[in-house]
Amino acid sequence: MDDPELEQIRQQRLAQLQAQHGGTGDPNQAKAQQERMQAMEEAKHTILSQALSQDARARLNTIKLSRPEKGAMVENMICRMAQMGQLSTKISEQELIQLLESLNQQMPKSSSTVKFDRRRAALDSDDDDL
Repeated sequence: MDDPELEQIRQQRLAQLQAQHGGTGDPNQAKAQQERMQAMEEAKHTILSQALSQDARARLNTIKLSRPEKGAMVENMICRMAQMGQLSTKISEQELIQLLESLNQQMPKSSSTVKFDRRRAALDSDDDDL
């Protein structure tokens, strides 16, 4: 059962799969990457707690619940502003609202529409009195 050619093919296939998925399969490396991501999240939360007032933080959390991609974008923008030294005081709720309004003007409008299909009401089976 110890066929060297078969083992070589398995090793090549394993290396190919690992290269495709960007991982080496090393659990220590995966754990280290997870720890780095967690440390980055903690640093972001620390920056946001220092840069935002309580009301602004609550509003940002509400935005993150309703529109996660927009909330993440605003968080990243505030973190960049804080790191570049553009923030001298904490951002109040009104300042956050102004920031969001300016961001809304820059972003393209989404053209989501709701379409009602009224024909189903005409095909109601309750009206079939034969």
